[in-house]
Amino acid sequence: MDEAPLLSVRDLTVAFRNESGWLTAIENVSFDVAAREALGIVGESGSGKSVTALSILRLHTPGTTRIPSGSIHYDGRDLLTMPPAELRKIRGGEIAMIFQDPMSSLNPVLTIADQISETLGLHQQLGRRAARMRAIELLDMVCIADAAHRVDEYPHRLSGGQRQRVMIAIAIACRPRLLIADEPTTALDVTIQAQILDLLRDLQAELGMSVILISHDLGVIAEFAQRVLVMYAGRVVEQAPVRALFRQPMHPYTDGLLAAIPKLDTDTHRLSAIPGSIPDPSEPIPGCRFSPRCPEVLSDCRIDAPALVQVGASHFARCPPRLARMAAV
Repeated sequence: MDEAPLLSVRDLTVAFRNESGWLTAIENVSFDVAAREALGIVGESGSGKSVTALSILRLHTPGTTRIPSGSIHYDGRDLLTMPPAELRKIRGGEIAMIFQDPMSSLNPVLTIADQISETLGLHQQLGRRAARMRAIELLDMVCIADAAHRVDEYPHRLSGGQRQRVMIAIAIACRPRLLIADEPTTALDVTIQAQILDLLRDLQAELGMSVILISHDLGVIAEFAQRVLVMYAGRVVEQAPVRALFRQPMHPYTDGLLAAIPKLDTDTHRLSAIPGSIPDPSEPIPGCRFSPRCPEVLSDCRIDAPALVQVGASHFARCPPRLARMAAV
C-alpha cells in the first residue's frame, strides 16, 4: 500500500480583489508531495508559483484574497479549515518557508541571534541562553563561518549569500517536515546559487524533510527536484518526473522553458525566448491560455480549455494536439 502524501493540494483556486471585483490568480491546481520528496514548481513570473506557495500557509492578506474552492491537506489535516491558533503552530514549526529576498524578510534592527531566537522561543519555548546556543549551531549547519561571532551581526553586515543562509537557518530551526523555498537563489551569482542548492540538498537528507522548490529556471529544478510542476497563467500545464520531462516534454510551454536554459556547448551566446508574455488575468482567454504564444496552436486550441491528461507513468500534460500526434505515432 502506497504511503499517504505529506501534502495534498486538490483543485485549489485563489482569487484576489481589485477595483472591479475578483481576479482568479490560480485555478484548479492539484499536486501531492510525498515524505522526503523534492518537488519543483517552475514557470515565468506571474504564472502562480508564489501564490500557490503562500496559499499553503494561508499567508495572503485577509480581505483581499479568497479561496473559493479546493483543499490543502497536510498530514491528513485540512489547512484551509484549520483554526488560526493551530495553524500558527504549524507555520515555522512543521512547515517552514524561505522567501525570495532575505534583505526584506530579515528585520534590519535585530541581530541574527534575536531573529533565530524568536522562532525557537515561539515553537520550542527555549530560553534566551539556550536559544542563542541553538542559533550558533544552526549557523554552523548552514555553513556560515565564525558562527559564534556572526550570530551577533545585523543583516546589513552580511553578504547576500550569507543572508540567504540565515533565512535557511531560521526555516530549519524547528526541524520542519516540509520546507517551501520560493526562488531561494534569485539575485545570487551562479557560484553562490550552486552552494545554496547543495546546502538545501544536504539539509533535506540530514533532516528528512520534504521540499518544494519554486523557480523560474528549469535548470535549477533539474539539479534539485525529483518531480516538477510546470505552471502557466495560474494553471498546471504539465507535471512529470524530472527525467521524463527533460526526455520528452509534452507541452509547448515546457519546450520554451527548456530552450531558455543556457548551454555551454553552443556557438552563440543568444538565449532562446518565448515570444509574448503571460496574459493579464483580468482579460480571460478562451481555450488554451498559452494559445496566443504557442507555435503549435490549432483553431480548436482557441475554443476549448484543455484538460490535464495522463500521458505516462506520473506524467500529465494539457495539450490535446501534441497528445493526439503522440498517440498516432
